[in-house]
Amino acid sequence: MVNFDKVTFEYIRRDEEGNVESINKALDEIDLDVKKGDFIAILGANGSGKSTLARHINALLTPTEGTVFIEEMDTKEEENLLKIRQKTGMVFQNPDNQIIAGIVEEDVGFGPENIGVPTKEIWERVAFALEKVGMTAYREKSPNNLSGGQKQRVAIAGILAMKPECIVLDEPTAMLDPKGRREVIETVTELNKKEGITIILITHYMTEVVGADKVYVMSDGNVKMTGTPREIFKEVELLKEYKLDVPQVTEIAYRLRKEGVPLPECILTVDEFMQCVRS
Repeated sequence: MVNFDKVTFEYIRRDEEGNVESINKALDEIDLDVKKGDFIAILGANGSGKSTLARHINALLTPTEGTVFIEEMDTKEEENLLKIRQKTGMVFQNPDNQIIAGIVEEDVGFGPENIGVPTKEIWERVAFALEKVGMTAYREKSPNNLSGGQKQRVAIAGILAMKPECIVLDEPTAMLDPKGRREVIETVTELNKKEGITIILITHYMTEVVGADKVYVMSDGNVKMTGTPREIFKEVELLKEYKLDVPQVTEIAYRLRKEGVPLPECILTVDEFMQCVRS
């Protein structure tokens, strides 16, 4: 579905006369493969390059060097842009920046209308998308009256109505409270498991990636670690070097193990922890 082949990207700052003042290498020879139906999580501290990477998947940015392929379509080729953006939808941090209509159902239908979907099918897609994110009851409401988590689910519905094969979420819960974060992660997990939509989740909340198929850890524009959540989170000290934490229950279990308590390595959930304690 997505392939990065030695992708480098540089932000170039120029003065008023067009002379180069500075070059910041945000991505440095990134290799990345995502298969259809995968749930991929990308972790990294601020400035690690993860948001720059996300924008390459939707061709909002194109590599300075290397190549990004979306289903074998090169993102640098202008004739591929419409097809790429139909296949890969983007959800950003702030839902208020993505919602443009005064009524929920009109906002969800905006994308399909723009690509020429017939009116009857637009409303079918709106109904489908709102049902999938659990927002059908709010279809005639104003987005202004929704919580942050509900707004983000409307933003996801707007992408879903475009019928993408892949949804890229760039820190979609960064501005939400714990309840809103949980709602959004439950929604995208269900879309992945039940609808087979490829999910690429960029985040710095460790608990959000426990259910992912594969995790990439980024730092200074490089992929430093790759593996399953359990493989990644057992490296507690290494993650701290990259200014990252582990899920709170994993940290507690790790400290107890260091004190001699006989617990399995890398407990990821509270249920796992409680089961070990009881046994």
